[in-house]
Amino acid sequence: MSRKLADSYADIDPDSFDRPARRTRPRTKDRPDYSKAELGRVITVDRGRFRCQMLDGGQMVSAAKARQLGRKGVIVGDVVRIVGDTSGAEGTLARIVEATPRATVLRRTADDNDPSERPLVANADQLMIVCALADPPPRTGMIDRILVAAYDASITPIICLTKSDLAAPDEIVALYRPLDVPIVVTQPGSDLTEADDLLDGHVTVLVGHSGVGKSTLINRLVPEAQRSIGEVNEVTGRGRHTSTSAIALRLPTGSGWVIDTPGVRSFGLSHVTAQSVLGAFGDLSDVTQDCPRGCRHTSDEPECALDEALARGELDAGRLASFRRIIGAVSEPGSGESR
Repeated sequence: MSRKLADSYADIDPDSFDRPARRTRPRTKDRPDYSKAELGRVITVDRGRFRCQMLDGGQMVSAAKARQLGRKGVIVGDVVRIVGDTSGAEGTLARIVEATPRATVLRRTADDNDPSERPLVANADQLMIVCALADPPPRTGMIDRILVAAYDASITPIICLTKSDLAAPDEIVALYRPLDVPIVVTQPGSDLTEADDLLDGHVTVLVGHSGVGKSTLINRLVPEAQRSIGEVNEVTGRGRHTSTSAIALRLPTGSGWVIDTPGVRSFGLSHVTAQSVLGAFGDLSDVTQDCPRGCRHTSDEPECALDEALARGELDAGRLASFRRIIGAVSEPGSGESR
């Protein structure tokens, strides 16, 4: 500090400064009441701007997020309260001030050692796992992991097998049939009535590897979506990311939504416990009440009650094997990579 600056501070008498007068700044514990603010559904997020569809009126509105909501306070699928200009007119910007309680949240982590959860989608009641039967080849490890995430979030899973014109679905169908998960098989130009029936009246999030045909399926389910379609690398067998952010789309029937998400190459499960997965299997959960404390319910547990029930003919062997494969994704964590 220069001598001149030091001397200037020396001339200041700190006692000459009075305390600010009381009540010069309004202070209150009362918070604004947004209970009557208009409601909208978050459709997509792009660089800090939220595209929302108003529930009453249906117009699309661009909005910013109030700072107090935090970085992860609003995600695609959220039903939010919006104030300001909600006309949807060009150049207008409203403000999201509150997110209503979420019925469900689909989460993942970058890998199995990452403690940071990444909320992907809110308020979905179904999760459709999209898997190609060829080009790229099916990865059952990824299907298992996404099933675990669905069970943990209390979201009903569906498996959609695409590109059945390139390979038969029988082996994959047999692998997952014991779990009582609906399985839809599609190929270019095939009838999608079964898929339409499963999606009608629900909010369904689609998850899968890049290149498995998610965007193609979305474009057939919602023709005006016009989602970009990528190709699969012939060397790596992996697809190229074409969807860069999640987007919610209303089905043509008007009674359901589908949420397209960017393709994933890993699905970490560090936020999931084996017990939360077991809760999705009521018939097996009841049996495990007789397991010793600390039992992981895997095939190498010496006194697991599931094995005893199987020996007595009380359980289906295929269902137990499938459950143990699913629970293994949590009990034996890896990097989160598909297998």
